[in-house]
Amino acid sequence: PWPTLLLSLAAALLLATGVGRLGFTANYRIFFAPDDPELRAYEALERTYGPSDNCLFCIAPKDGRLFRPRPLEAVAELTAEAWELPHAVRVDSLTNDQHSYARGDDLVVEDLFADPASLTQAELARRGRIARADPLIAGRLVDPGGTVAGVNVLLDLDRDDAGAVASTVEAARALARRIEARYPEVRVHLTGIAVMNHAFQEASRADMETLFPAMGAVLFLGLAWLVGSLAAAAATLAVVLLAVAAALGAAGWLGIALSPATAATPILILTLGIADSVHLLATALRLLEAGRERRAAVAEALEVNLQPVTLTSLTTAVGFLCMNFSDVPPFHDLGNIVAMGVAAAWGLSLTFLPAAVVLLPFAGRPRAAGRRAMGRLGAWVVRHRRPLLLGAGPVVLACSALAPLNQLDDQFLTYFDRAIPFRTETEFVLRHLTGLYQIEYSLAAPAGSDVTDPAYLRQVAAFAHWWRGRPRVLHVAALSDLLARLNRNMHGEDPAYDRVPGDHDLAAQYLLLYELSLPPGLDLSPLVAPGRSASRMVVTFRDLTSRQLRDEARAGRRWLARHAPGLASHGAGPSLMFAHVTLKNIHAMLAGTAVALAVISACLVAALRSWRIGLASLLPNVVPAAMGFGLWGLASGRIGMALAVVASMTLGIVVDDTIHILSRYLRNRRDRGLDPEAAVAAAVASVGVAVVTTSVILVAGFAVLATSHFRVNAEMGALSALVIAIALAADLLLLPPLVLAVDRPAAAAPRAAAAEEG
Repeated sequence: PWPTLLLSLAAALLLATGVGRLGFTANYRIFFAPDDPELRAYEALERTYGPSDNCLFCIAPKDGRLFRPRPLEAVAELTAEAWELPHAVRVDSLTNDQHSYARGDDLVVEDLFADPASLTQAELARRGRIARADPLIAGRLVDPGGTVAGVNVLLDLDRDDAGAVASTVEAARALARRIEARYPEVRVHLTGIAVMNHAFQEASRADMETLFPAMGAVLFLGLAWLVGSLAAAAATLAVVLLAVAAALGAAGWLGIALSPATAATPILILTLGIADSVHLLATALRLLEAGRERRAAVAEALEVNLQPVTLTSLTTAVGFLCMNFSDVPPFHDLGNIVAMGVAAAWGLSLTFLPAAVVLLPFAGRPRAAGRRAMGRLGAWVVRHRRPLLLGAGPVVLACSALAPLNQLDDQFLTYFDRAIPFRTETEFVLRHLTGLYQIEYSLAAPAGSDVTDPAYLRQVAAFAHWWRGRPRVLHVAALSDLLARLNRNMHGEDPAYDRVPGDHDLAAQYLLLYELSLPPGLDLSPLVAPGRSASRMVVTFRDLTSRQLRDEARAGRRWLARHAPGLASHGAGPSLMFAHVTLKNIHAMLAGTAVALAVISACLVAALRSWRIGLASLLPNVVPAAMGFGLWGLASGRIGMALAVVASMTLGIVVDDTIHILSRYLRNRRDRGLDPEAAVAAAVASVGVAVVTTSVILVAGFAVLATSHFRVNAEMGALSALVIAIALAADLLLLPPLVLAVDRPAAAAPRAAAAEEG
């Protein structure tokens, strides 16, 4: 056993050396394929108008009175110091907003609040009214009630450098704390795209620090209870820990980067990799209890379990590999890493664990009471097979019928729980200042003209006016608003001229005068494309779901097609990207689940050597997902990005218990010559404890994952735990009656060794 132990350990550790090559990507763009049309549209918009990654500070006076010297001085100081943040390329705020007015024939452009301390309270109030009436900043840098102000810092970040994102966000948080220390009468809240990217890192780190140790403890205690030996439990835990290290190392060698979605892989491998070891240990302990010599007991346990543990590992890996059908690249990585971990756990459970069992001086205490309970359960199921089979139908149909209650919907803000600062800070900003969900347009000027064309500006103004009339819209930023303001400025602030200029040359002159008056770093590049070939419109919404955002985007496209076909813009932005990927992922994973079902069915039929039993066994493995989604529809009703992969993923998991029960059943029929009823009862009695134990461990593992700070993982864990719990009930209560219904004595298969000794 020593060579086997050392060689398997060396192989796992050799693979584990790749862990040092693992990178971590926290950019939200990892959730989108490089050829994703929404991502490409947004990247094209960024190439035209510059970077859009940002940190948004929200300064909130505690008494709710913004337009006084001290709060505005805090805004001005934060604005000045924000230019020093790493990677900052532009800072827009209430105080440095470029206010324009006419002085004689000249256009004057200056900071709206250049020196708040020097202004009288009356002047502060007057300028506050100007700010709240300006459509370009009201609802973006100041709220309509004048209670909070915003400072928006644009960043030119290397998005693949998680360290750059982290250092920038930490510097921004330090700046917020310094302003709060100098101005105790204000609170400073921080949000933005860069902060969201950093939140992915924070959520992943928090999960790794808490969930992985918690799962390890749950496994160890469960194993110690099952086998009655701390040494055997430690050996089994070593198998899955080595499998985790080997899988992560292999990922490193393959160049796979970890991400918030793949941060759950260690927990999943810990949970899934334990099943093979549990069945091997249970068999070995039973043989030892019967007086078998240790080496002989281990050898027989290996012989009996080789086929079922190989088949269960294969089906589990297939379920996870079918996650490659997903439209979300991190789920490809999740499926591939877990599949490698399952393969490593299979190899180690057949090499490292048997060697350790031979070498370790433990004497386990198999749970005889558990076997007796399983024996009684098996006999009860056989006696009541007809009521169980008939009663299962209405229950399954009733639960499955609830599945349509689910809606394909999501809110990417709620990807994080409130333990992550980004969530609570952003919720404050949403309530008091501006929205997080946006649709951005690049509206092309007519061929041979530019954005100062009056007809073009009127169409832009009409589009902006239409958006502002929609109840979910909080703010619209458009070039037409700036030209209307300049037109009013140059006509003595006459409200009658608060509209886009009717003369092309005049509009071009106004825009040029304004541009020439702007200070360095505050040009019009975020609003006007190079060569004045197009202008940008940004529509900001109140809190809304991905389905509602898709509806709004569709309405915007219809309006443009009907009223301004020349502007023809599809709309883009991170919010839209997330809104569409959930829908696309569901459709993609329907194919993935179908492939998983077909491959697993073929494996079952081939391995069990009975097409009737193999196909009949699919029912208790398909039913749990249908019932789980039905109960989820009743409890939540919302299917997000991650839940699309649950059906494929759990299909490969829940079939494991079915394989062990059927393998034992067929061995009883073929090798021992038992009739179907006796074979079923004996199968449940012999493998029931191991089946229940592995299922409880799986449910516990996914329940631990359900406490993740990252909701994508938490929901995946919660629904998977529910499906696996239902599958356990189906395997113990529905599978035996189904087998008895299809396997009549006259149709018994020929003798073949294909099973497991419990």
